[in-house]
Amino acid sequence: MRTAADLAATISEFADEATPLARAAEHTVLARHGARMRPALPRPDSTRVFVVANQKGGVGKTTSTVNVAAALAQLGQRILVIDLDPQGNASTALGVEHHRGVASTYDSLVEGAPLTEVISPCPEVDNLDVVPATIDLAGAEIELVSVVAREGRLQKAIAGHPRVGSAADAGEERYDYVFIDCPPSLGLLTLNALVAGAEMMIPIQAEYYALEGLGQLLETVEMVRAHLNPRLDVSTILVTMYDGRTRLAAGVADEVREHFGDQVLKTTIPRSVRVSEAPSYGQTVMTYDPGSPGALCYLEAAREIATKGAPR
Repeated sequence: MRTAADLAATISEFADEATPLARAAEHTVLARHGARMRPALPRPDSTRVFVVANQKGGVGKTTSTVNVAAALAQLGQRILVIDLDPQGNASTALGVEHHRGVASTYDSLVEGAPLTEVISPCPEVDNLDVVPATIDLAGAEIELVSVVAREGRLQKAIAGHPRVGSAADAGEERYDYVFIDCPPSLGLLTLNALVAGAEMMIPIQAEYYALEGLGQLLETVEMVRAHLNPRLDVSTILVTMYDGRTRLAAGVADEVREHFGDQVLKTTIPRSVRVSEAPSYGQTVMTYDPGSPGALCYLEAAREIATKGAPR
């Protein structure tokens, strides 16, 4: 009986003269069966909740959220992605419906619906669930202003999910990672995420203005730690859109490492057309083109996050 690896190898033999259909078949085999060919990572003892935020737009925040999440799922982890951006780009990339009327983060934050009622499975990746964002979320900041304990709504929703917690409390079916994709602003939605998370991942673009605005974000994090969530830790900084051909990219990466040390992942994410194309097909690059440099770098970044473990 031929394994998926045998089939992928056979298809790859004809890579030079492969038709687009043959290449698509190769990618499908790798995406569907790649996880089985890779050794699974050990699971964390309890759910790790990551906030992915940077109020500077265009740094690869949503792209990094969905691809790291998909990579971890392919490495044997159970993942929940919470889309907190009214644009719903993470929902698009993960292939879940997010038009008006779909149960979403709005229902959980504003209406108080349990997360179990608003979760959709990602059709392309096993063990990956999504709480989609709809356009209704755009009005949530105004609606939450008069609500008591408005900054703790998301934290309460996540803590109330039966699959979030330690191995002893939530069992084998627990989520290993929860990723919260924030909007590119420091409003009430992002504040809810900062209160809900224990760890923070900040994607930083390898360009001249990379550190611009980061100071303001870190000041906000310090205020949240002091008054609302002392557990919050900036555990992961990911350098994105890295172009190894330029001195500028290397210089920015070195400067970021000099400032933040071990918080910065060794893996950098290259500029990649395939990574940019994937969401237009309702996929992450992990399923759209699993053999591309972007997908392999996100896989390595996910492995690094998992092996580094949660901060103590």
